[in-house]
Amino acid sequence: MTGRTVCFSHGQESGPWGTKINALAELAKEAGWSVESIDYQGMDDPQDRVNKLVDWCRDRSDPYVFVGSSMGGHVATAAAADAKPLGLFLMAPAFYMQGYESHTPACPECPVTIVHGWHDDVVPWQNSLCFGEEGGASVILVDSDHRLTAALDNIGRYFLGFLAMIEKEMSDA
Repeated sequence: MTGRTVCFSHGQESGPWGTKINALAELAKEAGWSVESIDYQGMDDPQDRVNKLVDWCRDRSDPYVFVGSSMGGHVATAAAADAKPLGLFLMAPAFYMQGYESHTPACPECPVTIVHGWHDDVVPWQNSLCFGEEGGASVILVDSDHRLTAALDNIGRYFLGFLAMIEKEMSDA
């Protein structure tokens, strides 16, 4: 099936085709989704990244989902208010960071799945639980750190399940 896209937003220190994005992009392609990954390198301001993602969405006619990692999770969630994706799949999203708690975006009105590592020393996993509790997002905790590479196989299975759920919702609509 064509005409549906997964759009990735990378974290602050990574690039558009890092380990997690490459792995999940291959799974998305195998499942029949087109794949895009926005390049935010050199953009330190999260709002500039949000604006870039919203601009990417502006002229699209095909349905899309956002996948974001760390700061990319924050960016994808903040952009969702204007961009209206079919869903969000977030990995260790940078929510409720110390000194920036009030900048955490509201949970959008679409399916949201968060995967976070128990051993994350960058973004506390409790932040994702708080976001999930407040906004109704599904939260999955895995045995990994912030990079989540130790749980990448499991994350791939969760991601495919997320895409299947979105496809079912699309067909039921």
